[in-house]
Amino acid sequence: MSRRLSALLVAAFTTMALSAAVAPSSVGAPAEVDPGLFAALQRDLGLSADQARARLAVEDLARSVRKRVAASADGGSWLDPNGRLVAGVTSQARAEAVRAAGGIPKLVSRAEPALDAVKSTLDSAAAKAPGTVHGWYVDVASNSVVVRSRPEALAAARAFVLASGAQAGAVRFESSLEQARPLIDVVGGNAYNIGSGSRCSVGFSVTGGFVTAGHCGNTGAATSNPSGTFRGSSFPGNDYAWVQVAAGNTPVGAVNNYSGGRVAVAGSQDAPVGSTVCRSGSTTGWHCGAIQARNSSVTYPQGTVSGLIQTSVCAEPGDSGGSLLAGNQAQGVTSGGSGNCRSGGTTYFQPVNEILQTYGLTLLTDGGNPPPGGECGKGTYSGSLAANGSAYQPNNSYYQSTAAGTHTGCLSGPSGTDFDLYLQKWNGSAWADVAESAGPGNTEKVSYSGTAGYYRYRVHAYSGSGSYTLTTGAP
Repeated sequence: MSRRLSALLVAAFTTMALSAAVAPSSVGAPAEVDPGLFAALQRDLGLSADQARARLAVEDLARSVRKRVAASADGGSWLDPNGRLVAGVTSQARAEAVRAAGGIPKLVSRAEPALDAVKSTLDSAAAKAPGTVHGWYVDVASNSVVVRSRPEALAAARAFVLASGAQAGAVRFESSLEQARPLIDVVGGNAYNIGSGSRCSVGFSVTGGFVTAGHCGNTGAATSNPSGTFRGSSFPGNDYAWVQVAAGNTPVGAVNNYSGGRVAVAGSQDAPVGSTVCRSGSTTGWHCGAIQARNSSVTYPQGTVSGLIQTSVCAEPGDSGGSLLAGNQAQGVTSGGSGNCRSGGTTYFQPVNEILQTYGLTLLTDGGNPPPGGECGKGTYSGSLAANGSAYQPNNSYYQSTAAGTHTGCLSGPSGTDFDLYLQKWNGSAWADVAESAGPGNTEKVSYSGTAGYYRYRVHAYSGSGSYTLTTGAP
């Protein structure tokens, strides 16, 4: 392990130790990590297993910091090369608030909504963009909107920006040779067929079906293996769709890891720019990279798609619609890209939370393992929290699991609040988060397949206050 990554790992577990409560006198086995994920990280990013663990541990902490600094980071947030959370701010007061919350502030001249407005202006003029302009995105790290263009046609790109009415001072130009295209017409990850011959990939399971890419099929189109019907589809502009499956098909809250197993999906918390992500698709299996930008626009031959996640993950035709994960958190479904998995490339993903919100869908997070004692178990605990408060269950203590199996927790908070749920495991020196559900509402559910050991739940009132009920199950 390199000296830098070793230091990062020590820093990661030191930070987790700060939140540890009374520790059990003996410990269980280390928390399980999917072997396929680590094999892909080592192959694609040139990391050892220890370096991959260090990187993911640091980035997990950074996601927690991102949530704490969100109210102050009006210029957006991203990870620096050391995995630390940097937050753009437009005032010294915001900088102090970010620093107090554990982030690294950077003074910027434009708030993120101002950058989004510049990008929206370009989106409105997308039909007039020359074919030599390959797309544009908000780059929070440089506090600008980046327009990608063929190097010999930068003058045409500048003319497009000026004609659009976008604030030219907020735009920078980047040479690009990519030729993005929808990844379709070949079998993808967890393949399904559309109509009489075309095939795509299942993205993520939802109640009653699954989400996928919009370019895979139009509303009303029939699917087979699994059998179902497209109930909604949008492309271009967006690239999302959902398929309602017929009786006899069972959606599972997991993703194929192409190493003989699957990764259980624990939620859909957005990962910040710079985070490590991995993609699943049957043409090329597992491949990993990093998030380069969010809210990116890309122009395909069929038209421009906006609001995408731009990544350095490779993909090839046939991976369309497949799953993008940051750890066990769903991020998006494969839209399209350029390059291949031999020489590398850029791949774009439709954010999964936008699909869920558009169609009113619920992401499945059970990993396919039925919880003991009913949907969420038989243990019931209650309490009351002030805004931004936390409590540990069961009863401000922990519980011991003597066998491997599935741990489940269902949280219900007061209406109109945002309560989050975290499952933690004792790793020998500190309590470490092993599963979380941190959506925007007052109900959360976690499911974690773990080994024997000591566990506890942390209930956090992200916003609002009041009484909550937690139902749990364990092996």
